[in-house]
Amino acid sequence: MTMIVQKYGGTSIADVDKIKRAARRVCAARRADCDVVVVVSAVGKATDRLIEMAEEVCDAPPRRELDMLLATGEQVSIALMAMALQSDGCEAVSYTGGQIAIRTDTAFSSARIRSIDVQRIRRDCEAGRVVIVAGFQGVTEEGEITTLGRGGSDITAVALAAVLDADACELYTDVAGVFTCDPRIVPNARRLDRISYEEMFEMASTGSGIIHPRAVLFGMKYGVPIHIRHSQQEGEGTYVVQETPAMEDILISGVALKPEIGRVTLSIVPHKPGVVAAVFSAIAEADILVDDIIQNEITRDTATISFTVEHADLADVKPIVESLCAKVGGELTIDVGLAKVSAVGVGMKSHAGVAAKMFQALAEANINIANITTSEIKISVIIDKADGEAAALAIHNAFGLDRSGACRE
Repeated sequence: MTMIVQKYGGTSIADVDKIKRAARRVCAARRADCDVVVVVSAVGKATDRLIEMAEEVCDAPPRRELDMLLATGEQVSIALMAMALQSDGCEAVSYTGGQIAIRTDTAFSSARIRSIDVQRIRRDCEAGRVVIVAGFQGVTEEGEITTLGRGGSDITAVALAAVLDADACELYTDVAGVFTCDPRIVPNARRLDRISYEEMFEMASTGSGIIHPRAVLFGMKYGVPIHIRHSQQEGEGTYVVQETPAMEDILISGVALKPEIGRVTLSIVPHKPGVVAAVFSAIAEADILVDDIIQNEITRDTATISFTVEHADLADVKPIVESLCAKVGGELTIDVGLAKVSAVGVGMKSHAGVAAKMFQALAEANINIANITTSEIKISVIIDKADGEAAALAIHNAFGLDRSGACRE
């Protein structure tokens, strides 16, 4: 029998009508003789409201207690979805992450999945039940509740699809798939029928909010077919698949904008072995994800190290880096009001001139570049936040991404 995993994000189940609509879609798949496992997020803005409450009680909520609080949002969703399914005549059962033993490490608020016990899910599927799982959460070996980070329900869904060897993982959201850029920024952005795992990972990592980057990595590692679809509309969405030779014919697949980043700069630090390791080891121990890193040699004895993080992480990064500067020397500068815009495409592997075209587009739009970083299939620039949307539009237009088959060799 075909098995599919369906994930519904918070906007897809934001109210009772949307929950019922999602339930009808699930029931249709079950009646088509599919085993169905459903992963749901907290309804609507429930997680945001819980965070606001926590911050009203405490300026810096402890991460363990914050995870205990936030995990309750999905518990509401799974129960409501089970009720809606049973009302439609589909036998269903709901589980928290702990009840189906989604084991994680101990990194509260950004935990990583270590294992999942699927025996309970398989028994329910064999009995004809739809299984509904709370996304975004798990438990440690000691039974502590953890969360996987914002957008973590995507991770739950793709991880379950991997361990269950599902035929597909369908991620239902409030957009019709993956677009060449956010349509709210670029109105003529075009929906992509297919995108490679590599491209999707880079798009997700650089600002596209369609799917969590770690979910893409799960899909790529275990070969999970991912289908990103609109929860309130019929029709195909975007398939995230293995790269094919034809994909390299297209220079750029999409443009992503990350509008809120902070840059941390350590100036005049000792230019000797061990300093860089000390900086980033301390940040890693705090479970803070670092984005772009640039080091420049200023003199034979000193260097400057710059890196970017999510704006929300600056408050946690600052005391760590201040402590390091006090130990090893150097001066700390933190810049805010920055954005990152990225051009992504596997065609960069085999075509020259992409960077030149991108930089020319920004120059013609009178946008100054502060930093540049690249990978095999991505070029990113740090710019003023005020220029973010204009930069994304300029790059999108320069590569003709509104036209199907644009920018082929």
